[in-house]
This record gives sequence, structure tokens and C-alpha cells, in this order.
Amino acid sequence: MNNFSVDLSNCDKEPIHIPGKVQSHGFLIAVDKISFFITYVSENIGAFLNASSTDFLEKPLSSIHSFLTQQEPEVSIEDLLKLGIIRKSFDAINPHPVNIDKNPFYIIISESENNWLIEFEPATLQYDIQGLIGRSASIMLQGKSVSALLKGAASEVKKLIHYDRVMVYKFLDDGHGEVIAEDKNDDLEPFFGLHYPASDIPKQARELYKLNLTRLIADVNQDDSPIVTFLADQPLDLTKSGLRAVSPIHIQYLKNMGVHSSFSISLISHGELWGLIACHNYSPKIIDYKAREGAKLIGQILSSALEYREDEEDAQMVEQFKSTAAILSEHLSRDKYLLDAITSHERNILEVTNATGVAVLFEKNIKTIGIVPSDEDILELAEWLKATSDESIYYTHRLSELHLPAKKYKSIASGILACYISKELGELIIWFKPELIANINWAGNPDKPVVSSENGLLSLSPRKSFESWSEVVSNTSEKWLTEEIASVLRIREIIINDVNKKANEIRLLNEKLQSAYEELDTFSYTISHDLRTPLTSIKTYAELMLKNKTLDDTAIKMLSRILIGADKMNFLIKEILNLAKVGRSEISFEHINMQTLLNEIASEVWIAFKADKAELILGQLPDLKGDKTMIAQVFTNLISNAVKYSLMIEKPIIEISGYIEGGEIIYAVKDNGIGIDNRYYDRVFELFKRMDNVKEIEGTGVGLAIVKRVVQRHQGRVWFESKLNAGSTFYVAFKNIK
Repeated sequence: MNNFSVDLSNCDKEPIHIPGKVQSHGFLIAVDKISFFITYVSENIGAFLNASSTDFLEKPLSSIHSFLTQQEPEVSIEDLLKLGIIRKSFDAINPHPVNIDKNPFYIIISESENNWLIEFEPATLQYDIQGLIGRSASIMLQGKSVSALLKGAASEVKKLIHYDRVMVYKFLDDGHGEVIAEDKNDDLEPFFGLHYPASDIPKQARELYKLNLTRLIADVNQDDSPIVTFLADQPLDLTKSGLRAVSPIHIQYLKNMGVHSSFSISLISHGELWGLIACHNYSPKIIDYKAREGAKLIGQILSSALEYREDEEDAQMVEQFKSTAAILSEHLSRDKYLLDAITSHERNILEVTNATGVAVLFEKNIKTIGIVPSDEDILELAEWLKATSDESIYYTHRLSELHLPAKKYKSIASGILACYISKELGELIIWFKPELIANINWAGNPDKPVVSSENGLLSLSPRKSFESWSEVVSNTSEKWLTEEIASVLRIREIIINDVNKKANEIRLLNEKLQSAYEELDTFSYTISHDLRTPLTSIKTYAELMLKNKTLDDTAIKMLSRILIGADKMNFLIKEILNLAKVGRSEISFEHINMQTLLNEIASEVWIAFKADKAELILGQLPDLKGDKTMIAQVFTNLISNAVKYSLMIEKPIIEISGYIEGGEIIYAVKDNGIGIDNRYYDRVFELFKRMDNVKEIEGTGVGLAIVKRVVQRHQGRVWFESKLNAGSTFYVAFKNIK
């Protein structure tokens, strides 16, 4: 979407939490938290009580009691305050019913920095709110999809509060919103599908919607009542006030729409403001506190259901991608040629993502599925990718803005997601998404007119027109989802494993691996014979010098650092020698009792890392056949990593289990630790590669390289699943040898 040309910063800086006024359908007093003396009063108090604001300022809170008729049993406002303070919440107290001049009112108490806010609102509820909420929630939750759930929510909220129009308004990535569900009176024009610029609900307003889950504007044509006080330059913070006055810009905005009253219910998903249930009425309307609380409960139920439904739909997508990867893995194990395995079956490489086309460049062949550019354009794109990115995976949803030749095929390939099988050989897979030419219907031009205010600064006036305004978004595809990227990384690992197994004699990759192994052998010989001896001498002499009691603190500290450095270098040398040994040693297959082995390894790891707070959960542990020493290395490294990268969280949990599937014994080592950023997925098993988020944690970057080499020497495979800050699961699969 094109960026708005108008600077909206003034709208975002409006101090809407301290307007200095309240809506006039109720009145407010504020009392000092310590003295309980009245510090602020709304001017309109005289419209409700036979007194003026000056009759109460600097007076004790008890001075208002003579104007109220308490219901039985009679409780003073001071007692209500004290009870709420003791409980650290006013939820069980609000609303407290009173009568003012024989008219029913509610007292609602909330907090504001150094004051308690005490608001008086008319009590107008005339129906069984609890019964309606239960029925509404039951009907609403019958929606099986997100869209059905939201449509049901709009209908049920309309029945609950009787507003003329009820909309579900979702915030999109750039802050602007879209009406995605609606229930309205038949005589009103639909707003469904309309988009509203981010400036309509600026950032500070969205933050307040997270704190106050409902917001009522009773009458846009009624003047607000100023708040008076004897305190100079100390505006009253009304963040938690239900009567808080509304921004003049927003009031004018509603007037331009012909709306007399509005009501909103916040929808929160995963702790963030997902959207609003936005309600409009074309005549003034007061919703009393109990009805608002009922509506808030509907919003909270919907928020939970929405979070669950969206997670469920995401999980279904991930499961479909995983299922496709598993089927492709089976095809690769059976079919002779890789291209046939991933392109010629009903379930194929296209279904790894939500793309509409895919091209596979392998062994100087191009195979395509779905809607794709010409072979010539694909080859040219592949050359550009090779020159543009050093990473094994590349994606964008605005290709033609980065690669100008792509403009000619932007209708079918405005978005690409590419991954390399072998960059040296130019072998890769490219998925394509078409241009998303969206006619976005704006409720008025999103570029608000800028006008000069009295202080000479530019501010934003409300839009005067609410006719649909259409903007065509070109050169853009749907964004690639995190799940799609993870799916591509998953299938890439499967394909590379298959390539290495089927063609390791003739491929350039294995030639480089062979060279690397030879270099590693030479390096390990140098380390063992040329480095370990002088390193031992350094450590020995440092230890001898430390015994000299004439050394000062600085010398002792320097020598201690030498010893620590020597130990670290010795450990690294040991790790490299272990890696080299894996490549040279003959494998001696024997039956391994995994229950015994894993208990021994876990016990040693827990002691080494002092991991008393970590919980170990062992599932089924089927026995393996393999080289016991090497297999022990594999699980020692995996379990050590799981513990090491989980210890900084409050309750580390390590789970180890195995199962038999498709002729393999598969083990999973799962933790709930810091996880791995998907940008580094392709580097996890590389020698000496460590992620940015673990640089403060001791390690060498050799352990997982050893794991991969041992597993490969056993004709097995290794892979992982991980999410940043949510843990990792490493899998190792060995042939089920009888």
C-alpha cells in the first residue's frame, strides 16, 4: 500500500488521557488518596445535586453524603474506598447503587495517580443482562471459522445493546483498519469491507483501548463538562475514567458521519489490540455500567475464542505443510530422480507453501508447476538471486521494486520465496505469488487535509467526505507467512539430505566435504602434536607462578585469566579432535539399551550444569543398534544444549522420547528454552557457527556438527523445529535394524 503523504504525528500526540473534561451524562469527583478530601469536581455537578462545585472542593468526601440516598444496607463511599484499597481492586464493588433525587445512579470507583476517581452515572438497565450474556456467548461461539465467529459476535452485541450499527473492525499491519463483520439496521448503507486510515484511531488511542476494554460516547452534540480544581497546573489523569471526554477531532469525525453515539469493545489477542467491536447509533444513547460490563465480557469471550480459532487455523496450515513434507520425503526415498519425486505426484512441492506456482532448477533442468514466468525469465531471476543474496533463503512480496525486469511478469510473480539446494551449482527452488491488485475501499480519502491551528502548528482536521475512495495496490503480493518460510526450510533439509545420500559420489558438495574432512584431519594432527604440548606448558607454569605468595592481586588476576583461557582452548581442541575422530573411526554396531544410556547421560549433564531446577521428562525409549560411543556423543550434545539454553528461564523442562515410524527409530529432544531465530536455521549444524542470541552462553559451535556427522555415518538423518523464545526440538532418526 502506498504510504500516506500527510504527517500524522500531531494526531498521535494529542493528550487524550487528560482532556480536563467529562461527558455530561454523569458527573465526577476526585479525592486525595491519603486525606480523602475532594480535589477535583466536574462543573456539571450542579445539574444533579442542589449545590455547586465550590461547595465540595477541599471538603471531606463525607460532604457529598447528604445528597445521596443509599440503598440497604447503607454503606458510605469512604467505606467503599477502604474496602477496595484492602482488596487492591474495585471490581467487586463497582457499580454501587445510590439514588439522587429519587433517580437511580451508579457509583464507579477507579484510580488516578494521587487521587481516587468517583464517577456517578445514571442506572438505566431494564433487562436481564446476565441471561442475555450467557445466551449471546453460546450463540456466538457456534461459529466454526473466524469469519463466522465475528459475524455472530456483531449480531449478538447488537441484540445486547440495541445500537443501529455494530461492526467488527480489525487493525492491519500498518495500523489502518478494515470492517470485517457488520450487523446493521436495514435502512443504513453497509460499511462492510471499508478501510479506515491509521490516523482515525491514532497510536495513543489504541493504547487506551488496551487499558479500557469498553468506551462510550453518549451524545456527540452534548457539551462536555470542565473539571475544576484548586490545584494549579495539575491536570487530572482520566485514563481509567468511564466519563472521560472525547477528542474534539474524533467528535467532529463522528458528527460528519451522522453518528450521535458510539460504543466500542476492545478485542485483545496474544496481549495486543487485535481490533474493536465498534458500535454506532444515530441518536443519543447511554449504556449504563452493567450493560457495558456485559458487553466487555462478550468482548473477552470473543477475544479468547478469536485467539483460539486463529491459532487453530494456523495450526491446520502448519499441519498441512508438515504433511506435504512427510509425503515428499516418502517420494524421495522411493523415486529414482529428485525432480520426479517432488513434482510429478498429486502432493508436490507447490503445496509446501500457499504459492500459486513453483519452479525447480536442478541438474541443469527446469521443472515448473502452476502459474510461473517463462523459463527464460526464471533463469534470469535465478542469476539475479545468486548475485543479490548470500543467504540460503530469500523472500520478498515486492519483487518488481527490487528487480526491475520482474515488472513484465508481476501479475503472476510479485512475490517470491527462494531456497538453494546448492548455490555453487545454481540449484534452487522458487515459489511465486501473484500480484495482489486490491481495490481497497476507503471511507473517504485516507490523506486527511492539513490545516493550520491557532498556534501555527499543522494539525489534522476530520475528513468531510465519507464516500468510498478506491486505491489500487500494485507490484505487491500477499506477504510470506512465517509458517511458509519454516515449511520451505523444512523441505530444503529433506531434499539436501536426499541429494547427499543419492549423489554423494558425483556432486560438488561432497567433493568440498571430502576436502574439508582431509583438512580437518591435518588440523587435528597439528592440534594434538603442536598445540597441546605448549598449551600444557603454559598452564603448568601459570599454576606454578600462582603458588608464589609475593604476587600482588593484579598478577594473580592475570594468571587466573591465563588458566581460564588455557582450559577453554583445551576444551575446544578436545571438541575438534572428537569431530575428527568421528570421521576416521570405524563404526562398531551393537545393541544399545537407551533407557540406561540416557539416564547416565542426563545424570552427568545435570551435575555438570548444576541444573537442579530443570525438569526431565522421559517418554518411550526404544533401543538402538549403533556405535555406543558415538551414539552417546550424539545424545550428550543434544541434552547438554537443551539444558544449557533453557537454564535462564524460570522453569526449564527437557523432554526426551522415541518412536518407531516407517522403518526408522526417531528420537526427539525437546526444550522450552530461548529457541533459534529462523534467519539462522541453515547454519545450525555448521562448524563453529553460533547464533547471535547465545553469544553470552559458553559454547564452541562444534557439538551439533558432531551430532550431524555421527548420524550421517549411521545412515540416519537429523533435523529440528524451533521458535525464538519458545524452545527447540531436535530429531535424530536411525534405521530400525532388527
